[in-house]
Amino acid sequence: MSDVSHSRRKLTTTAIHIMALDSIVNVNSLFTFALFLGLTWYPTTNSTATLIASADCAASSAIAEDLIAFHVYSFSFFLFSSLIALALKQAIKITTRGVTVSAATNNMAMGHLNTATLRFGMLVSATGSVFGYGFLVMALVDLVQIKLGVLGCGSLYTYAAIAPLVILVPMALVVYVFLVLHAFTR
Repeated sequence: MSDVSHSRRKLTTTAIHIMALDSIVNVNSLFTFALFLGLTWYPTTNSTATLIASADCAASSAIAEDLIAFHVYSFSFFLFSSLIALALKQAIKITTRGVTVSAATNNMAMGHLNTATLRFGMLVSATGSVFGYGFLVMALVDLVQIKLGVLGCGSLYTYAAIAPLVILVPMALVVYVFLVLHAFTR
């Protein structure tokens, strides 16, 4: 294979950044949609509408208030992260100056952006996503407590529902943070 055809297949750094920004926006959009669905459904702390056997284990109205607040915080961070990512993507497009067209980015001409600005923006966008995920997990923990009973009661069902949230999501966030930091240094 010749060097010319090999270089055509190789993605530019800018194309990789645009694909990363697109994926941040896409994932944040999915979570934002899920948050809207969660906000439209108002959970009740009424013990007859839950799966709690004992009234002592029913969630208080403070947990329901936290649920709504955490949904709003999560939505705010996802929206912030997506807007930063879209702004960076738009800045890359605006700075196009006769650069070659790449098939990997839907035949979009690629521009050059100050590397420090791009790195800072991607770091800020990733940080917004991480905080959004954190608040989403807290909202889901509150939802489980409303429907299955508060953590203090020691219900096996409550712990079984919350365990994957507090184990798997932080593990995925650690991987995400390390990948962002790796991309940040390149």
